[in-house]
Amino acid sequence: MDRRSFLRSTALAAGVAALGPGFWDNAYSGSARIGTGPYGPLQRPDRNGVLLPRGFRSRVVAVTGTAVGRSGYTWHSNPDGGAVFPQRDGGWVYTSNSESLAVQGGGAGALRFDRTGRVVDAYRVLSGTSANCAGGPTPWGTWLSCEEHPLGMVHECDPLGVAPSRPLPALGLFSHEAVTVDPRRKQLYLTEDAGDGRFYRFTPTSYPDLTTGALEAMALGTGGAVSWVPVTSALLPQAANRPAGSTAFDGGEGVWFDADHVYFTTKGDNRVWDLDVRHQRCAPIYDAAELGSKAPLSGVDNLVVSRSGDIFVAEDGGNLEIVLLTPGREVAPVVRLAGHEGSEITGPAFSPDGKRLYFSSQRGVAGVGTGVTFEVSGPFRTRRVAR
Repeated sequence: MDRRSFLRSTALAAGVAALGPGFWDNAYSGSARIGTGPYGPLQRPDRNGVLLPRGFRSRVVAVTGTAVGRSGYTWHSNPDGGAVFPQRDGGWVYTSNSESLAVQGGGAGALRFDRTGRVVDAYRVLSGTSANCAGGPTPWGTWLSCEEHPLGMVHECDPLGVAPSRPLPALGLFSHEAVTVDPRRKQLYLTEDAGDGRFYRFTPTSYPDLTTGALEAMALGTGGAVSWVPVTSALLPQAANRPAGSTAFDGGEGVWFDADHVYFTTKGDNRVWDLDVRHQRCAPIYDAAELGSKAPLSGVDNLVVSRSGDIFVAEDGGNLEIVLLTPGREVAPVVRLAGHEGSEITGPAFSPDGKRLYFSSQRGVAGVGTGVTFEVSGPFRTRRVAR
């Protein structure tokens, strides 16, 4: 029996009462359905080659190999995971990883915006690392940058580039993809980009200090029940971090904490998962196989949850879209790139007011190999939508 069939059959056997309030409705009732979403269909490509719903517009804010404004910082190659950090002056910073394997590549850079959205500076926030894929912001205002290789680590960075970055080996040595923080329970969740990777939880010894703590891997049981298996030594290479009894996930990608739920994606089976941390239950809320050839979302990768509770999932492949998954399970594209075949969309993140969406085309226009970082602005809904 495959994992999807197992989850369905065991969930039915477990019964509603065993799952906790609201979980059954949220995680198991009905399938995701194709729609046009709250913003309507995509229009023709704009001058930047971006297809958007009516009322939205795009601009290019950085290009690989080109100096950003008067900053003197040349935007890095292979821009990948990113996040936004509000600043006291009303502006914000967008951090962006470099997934480059080059000796002088890797690490992460940042764009500084003023309160009007004008780019006023750019600089490097992390150096000396390799294959920095995704990561995640912390509630205390740092960027966690993840290395995606068998001995990869998570590095904590200052978005302003002032304080030195530091490696966090206690979070494990493996092909890290992304990380998110549950501030209420003072725990972190991490994805592993491997066909037999694990989904991890890290509990710091002294939150928010991430230098020591307990690393565990998820075990998915009957009815989607979750338990956690200790990792005996986080300092051992990749395969040793996969304890017996833990569940393999097929290519872990983006992860995001929102309102007692942790959403994460697995690219090998094109799924979006919902971990209810309050009730410790986990199930897919989007499965491309259920929608067949008409599935609007494939090549699932980085994700971010907007202020409204909508999940925005970027595609690595597919038809190069950012696809919206609403709390009501409607699935609809909100961004598409034209002429960027062979690239991937990375680093989706919203400005503090929720009205601007940042992301990159990692390799840019087909055949060119030059990354492009975009901003999309428009009437994104910012009020919370009921589940």
